[in-house]
Amino acid sequence: MPITSVDKDLDAHTMTVVAEYDATAERVWQLYANPRQLERFWGPPTWPATVVDHDLRPGGRVTYFMTGPDGEKSSGYWDVLEVDSPRRFVVEDGFADDTGQPNAEMPTMRMELELAERADGGTRMTVVSTFASSDDMTQLIEMGMEEGMRQAMGQIDGILAEEA
Repeated sequence: MPITSVDKDLDAHTMTVVAEYDATAERVWQLYANPRQLERFWGPPTWPATVVDHDLRPGGRVTYFMTGPDGEKSSGYWDVLEVDSPRRFVVEDGFADDTGQPNAEMPTMRMELELAERADGGTRMTVVSTFASSDDMTQLIEMGMEEGMRQAMGQIDGILAEEA
């Protein structure tokens, strides 16, 4: 499993996930920059993603939906705030309705992804999710966010291994 740590800080309203990959930062970046590659891991294995819109530039939006084993759908979006390719991006991450529009009844979070080259040529990925409140954080973790991230990020090694 590529995830090396998960740190939840209820006082700061953050969850930090660190993972290590045996690929360059540029290659790991492409997993997010290419919508077809993003679909291959974004979401747990039993809830594969379909990316509808993919504009990973400041001011852009990424919209997607995940389809569960019984055909149920869960939609989400990223409003892109900052991009420093191929090292970092910051998005507002939220749930969407069936049309891809933000669902105001669900919490959003700020997700900051950073890629850092390791001395051995691999990459350390750090994802910091910041929530508006402890209640929002607790709600999303209880909905399975941590386990979903573990499963989704756990699929990246397989994608990278196909190319090795």
